[in-house]
Amino acid sequence: MKTIVIAVLVALLSLAALVGTTMAVVSADVAQKAKADAESAVQGVGSASAGHPAAPAATGQGLVSFAGQTAENAEELAAQHEPFPAQLPPIPDGEVVDVELTLKDVVVEIAPGVEYRAWGFEGGAPGPAIHVHEGQTVRITLTNQGTIPHSIDFHAARIAPDKAFRDVAVGESITYTFEASDPGVFMYHCGTKPVLAHIANGMYGAIVVEPVEKPLPRADHEYVLVSSEWYLNGPGIEEPASYDTLKAHAVMPDWVTWNGYAGQYVAHPLTSDPGDTVRFWVVAAGPSLDTDFHVVGTILDRAWVNQDLTRYQTGVQTVGVPAGGGAVFDVTIAEPGLYPVLSHSFASVDMGQVGILKVGNPKGAGGH
Repeated sequence: MKTIVIAVLVALLSLAALVGTTMAVVSADVAQKAKADAESAVQGVGSASAGHPAAPAATGQGLVSFAGQTAENAEELAAQHEPFPAQLPPIPDGEVVDVELTLKDVVVEIAPGVEYRAWGFEGGAPGPAIHVHEGQTVRITLTNQGTIPHSIDFHAARIAPDKAFRDVAVGESITYTFEASDPGVFMYHCGTKPVLAHIANGMYGAIVVEPVEKPLPRADHEYVLVSSEWYLNGPGIEEPASYDTLKAHAVMPDWVTWNGYAGQYVAHPLTSDPGDTVRFWVVAAGPSLDTDFHVVGTILDRAWVNQDLTRYQTGVQTVGVPAGGGAVFDVTIAEPGLYPVLSHSFASVDMGQVGILKVGNPKGAGGH
């Protein structure tokens, strides 16, 4: 088994100096060209190196960490992984937007070669990103095809939770509607007790409510990033891991991810062109950790903090997004290059919460 210092950005796992290592991998053809540029763009080398497995670490609480443990062919698996679609989907037409979600017990991959027994919306984690505009009615239909009761709690809804967010028995469905009256990016999640376990098992997603009365400035690219942590009772390599209650109570995650999979946007970078405005709709699903949003090598030109889309801050370096909260960020980058997108909690970075925004066609990363 290998650690998750995977080839494309060999320097990417610890992020000690300017940004220590940004763990993960790009495809092999890009890796050969990008390695030198990546090492200079992302300064610092982690203590772990590819080909040297990380031994399980025992804590003072007697809990064992499986952080950084991946399959032997982690580089190959990372390149083959199909990343969760981060692009903001279009807004459906009509006054009513129908959203049908099905809950299932599934096995998902959360890092290269690391499998986990999850409870997922639409078969995965996170659930699909939902995009509506202010004033539309959202009609939710939740069908439970799992093995225990589940529910769905929309932070964007002003509605009586005892009726709309009630538990749905196995094999049953529930339908309710709410008006998307509050612009922003909101979390949705299973609210069945214990909520900690249901969110930690993958039952979360994001809904973007686009403002109409006061539209946001135009953006060239829009990405939805949902942060979350995973608590494993085993490495998940020989057989799928399951949820570890004690580690969740101790807030001792093994992996922390953007959109459910460690480092997937390093191996498969998000893209823009020089001078483009890139908008990030960010939700911190937790269940327990906040996200300290930061883009290395630039400044957040606009930051709509804590869900308030009526005003924004400018020239911000890092913004905290609380667990269960959301925020929106714009960056405009003129110089081609590889720009890490991460939580400035570097423990979270080491556990996988890092991606790359590839601006233009930088030399050594597919350029000339």
